[in-house]
Amino acid sequence: MPYMIDPGTNPNGEEFEAYNIRRWGGSGWTRHMKSEGKKDGATFKSWKTWPNTFKAHQLIRLAENKGVDTNVSNKALFDAVYEEGRNISSIDTLVQIGTDKLGLSAEEVRDCLEFDRLGDEIKSDINAGRRKYDISGVPFFIIGAEGRKGRPYAMSGAQSPSTFLETFETVLDEE
Repeated sequence: MPYMIDPGTNPNGEEFEAYNIRRWGGSGWTRHMKSEGKKDGATFKSWKTWPNTFKAHQLIRLAENKGVDTNVSNKALFDAVYEEGRNISSIDTLVQIGTDKLGLSAEEVRDCLEFDRLGDEIKSDINAGRRKYDISGVPFFIIGAEGRKGRPYAMSGAQSPSTFLETFETVLDEE
């Protein structure tokens, strides 16, 4: 489910430090995240831009509609922003990622993004997530399928492995 941390981010993205100073007074909040990320191979070594992710969400949806797993799309975008220092607010950058990493047609990606062909769908999904699950930040996890015996569980923020395990066990017990 798509989510935008700050829909008010400049459509072209913003310089990382300037954005953090404007929004939160500085980027100190990222130190712990970067430290923890290194343990799992996410070095955040080239995080230069705070992107507006609206068009990136459209690329993910386009790729998904073409059979590309969303995990593959998300990894390509995360690597581009955090490890390669690229601005995924840029249509040109997204076209390159779409063709090089996701196997999509450059023409189809460009057309989709320039004309926001999936924009209304993405906005609708973001709003639905806010209403249904009260999503107000990332990461956000929904565990358990809709329509099953028990209700889905929602967790906001980084969680410990033991919290996930406990939730998975609860969901399985409800089956």
